[in-house]
Amino acid sequence: MPTDGEDERIEVGVAIVGAGPAGLACAIRLGQLLEGAPAVAERLGEVPVAVIEKGKQPGSHLLSGAVVNPRALQRLFAGRKRIDELPFYGPVEQESVYFLTRNRAVRIPTPPTMKNHGNRVASLSELGRWLADQAEEAGAMILPETAATKLLVDHGRVRGIRTGDKGRGRNGQELPNFEPGSDVVARITVLAEGTQGHLTGAAIERFGLAGENPQVWALGVKEVWRVAKPLRRVIHTMGWPLRAGAKYREFGGSFIYPMGDEMLTLGMVVGLDFRDVELSVHDLLQELKTHRLVRKLLEGGERIAWGAKTIPEGGFLSLPKRLHAPGLLLAGDGPGFVNVPALKGIHYAIETGALAAEAAFAALQRGEAAGRRGALAPYDEAVKQSFVWRDLEQVRNMRQAFGRGFWLGGALAGAMTASRGKFPSGDARTEPDADQDLIRTDRARSYPAPDGKLTFDKLSSVFLSGNKTRDDAPSHIRVRTEVPPELAELWTRMCPAQVYEAEDGRVEVTASNCVQCGAITAKGGRLTPAEGGSGPEYTLT
Repeated sequence: MPTDGEDERIEVGVAIVGAGPAGLACAIRLGQLLEGAPAVAERLGEVPVAVIEKGKQPGSHLLSGAVVNPRALQRLFAGRKRIDELPFYGPVEQESVYFLTRNRAVRIPTPPTMKNHGNRVASLSELGRWLADQAEEAGAMILPETAATKLLVDHGRVRGIRTGDKGRGRNGQELPNFEPGSDVVARITVLAEGTQGHLTGAAIERFGLAGENPQVWALGVKEVWRVAKPLRRVIHTMGWPLRAGAKYREFGGSFIYPMGDEMLTLGMVVGLDFRDVELSVHDLLQELKTHRLVRKLLEGGERIAWGAKTIPEGGFLSLPKRLHAPGLLLAGDGPGFVNVPALKGIHYAIETGALAAEAAFAALQRGEAAGRRGALAPYDEAVKQSFVWRDLEQVRNMRQAFGRGFWLGGALAGAMTASRGKFPSGDARTEPDADQDLIRTDRARSYPAPDGKLTFDKLSSVFLSGNKTRDDAPSHIRVRTEVPPELAELWTRMCPAQVYEAEDGRVEVTASNCVQCGAITAKGGRLTPAEGGSGPEYTLT
């Protein structure tokens, strides 16, 4: 329930949580619609649209590959911006896919789902800052360094969000610079928090929105390099350093993308349903760089940025059964709009954000009650009629197929692609990442020692992320500290930021290292919102 008095509340028309591609697209589209409807804008008050962002600024917490399908951006800016005006590094003109072994790189035909000709290479952090500028020009107010920690619900309808306190000590005590959180009350609230959205999870549980299948995730760890020789193509790899056996459940691969003539970005993405307690995605990326294919691209270069983030991978089968509740809309990665076989989610976030804006605008018309049951249901129908729904439905079983191992999963995925998703006729099931039985191998023995030139340790990487979390801030990570040794080691290895350490039968947590990637939520703990303005300060990721 709202707790602030009416004179203390922050009142806005539409509250959007998250200044990522979904939230900013929603703000931009609302601004466009309100521009032609001054009477509606006036009824929404002094702040018709507010975007609540937990990072230091828009873009601070954004990380992706990113090769962007421009389709949704073209619709969003139709008649207002040309694609060549957006902050892209250029179109994809050449691409290669390789199957790697330890000593070889075998080029294979590009799977139809992974073809990128005509898509654009971007830094999502840079694109986010640019979109934030467009949202402000369209009339939105952006509130950075503001964590949305609670959903305000009154008589069965969402009334906004409550922001988190600032200036508390490690044990929760008020420091001299303490600032209490505030109720932000809105007619409609759009949750566009991105992967592992805290309030999105609360809303799905509170309003019974969960679909039949649980969400599953992957963890991506990424670096940006300044290089001596420009890269002229997009590269994807599969195979080594991951293992193909079904008992390991190691699904993923790498990407290497050009960023103009002077930079490239490379990353490793691995499904979090893996079983080996010694698997570390950060260290797999370091190992990948020792392969002659990758080492050659980085020769004479310098690592200039690093980051990590989870990716929702359940796809169509893990979507909520509804995308709305009274006064509430869900958009982007939070509900899980990601196409894993195509390695795409940004244009789905932008499209669902824009569709959410259109549904909200319709519900704000005179004579309509935005909080009534069903007022926002047209959003669900608009999503189901969009290319987002069609794309995801066609590949709905592909991610799940790879739970049977790389080779069988690849064969099944090929049949699914050829049949446009009609084979198999039924729907697969997903299993929670944390429910996988754990095994132990000697996997860690093959990770390369950090040399500070090609390969790097976790702490130096966290430093490169620009992490701004206070050492004395309250912990935003909820985990049991007394767990079986194999789980303690799993968390220690899995975390790319060296947050967890197994010690004398307990797990020690250094929350100030956290870059808020969200992997712990998939594997038995929970990431909650940290103090606003904390976490990484990404600029190139």
